[in-house]
Amino acid sequence: MEIFGGFTSPSYVADDPLSHILQHPLKVIEAHLPGPFAPNGVVTVLSDQIVMMMVAGLLLMMFMPLLVRKRRDDTETGRLVPTGAGNFVEMVCQYLRDDVARPSLGKHTDRFIKYLWSVFFFILTMNLIGLVPFGSVTPKLFGLHIGGTPTTNIYITATMAILTFILMVFNGLRFGGKEYLAHFAPGPWWIAPLIVPVEIIGTVAKVVALALRLFAANVAGHILLAVLIGLVVMSLKSLGMVFGMPVALLVVAGSVVISMVEIFVAFLQAFIFTYLSSLFIGMSVNLHHDDHAEAGAH
Repeated sequence: MEIFGGFTSPSYVADDPLSHILQHPLKVIEAHLPGPFAPNGVVTVLSDQIVMMMVAGLLLMMFMPLLVRKRRDDTETGRLVPTGAGNFVEMVCQYLRDDVARPSLGKHTDRFIKYLWSVFFFILTMNLIGLVPFGSVTPKLFGLHIGGTPTTNIYITATMAILTFILMVFNGLRFGGKEYLAHFAPGPWWIAPLIVPVEIIGTVAKVVALALRLFAANVAGHILLAVLIGLVVMSLKSLGMVFGMPVALLVVAGSVVISMVEIFVAFLQAFIFTYLSSLFIGMSVNLHHDDHAEAGAH
């Protein structure tokens, strides 16, 4: 790996099927920080996955307003009716608000729904553009590896999970105050030394589950595709074109199926992260006794 002008030029391996899920640093700086914060004594300021994350954000800012702004006509009724892709966006937003967020967040739904919408479409866009093999072309054109799936980077998924954690704790204290703190120690005071650490660990575990679930699901699919691609190359090299081609065709067919599954997983993981975020935030802002009180009122 050569460093020039603050940018790193990795030594690309053309036949490495895992190159598109590994982070390729584009700009690094030296830093004397603990290991997890500065692996090998450097901090990656810019990488191919960070670039793809920024591309996902730009795509959403550019095209999402155009999609939702398009209406059927200029009449009073027509301005309320979306057309084309706007119907899909509105359908997804309504489903996330009414069927995903509202059961958990209740009266606080409209307060947090914009965050949940943003999380869903941001993760979905990152997952989908990560399926496009930009990394196979950009090293040859620009000498830099630009591509890959941002959600295969644990630092990115952990950052998104921490944002949800901040909303959980901040709004739990905001709406619950002392009652939010009291739910960490249910029961008699003399068992608090045992219960409080367990409750704190449980809260942190929610954040870890958010980060690892999104990270592991996307990495697993890409590794499986990489293995299948490697089988194609190995079969052609070891068996030759005559005997290796039938094996290669079967593996390619399997790769197509796995790619279709990955598209489904891209939607599924965006939904799961959004659902769990709404559930965890709802558990913080809606205390149990409030739910019983509302049920009694109804």
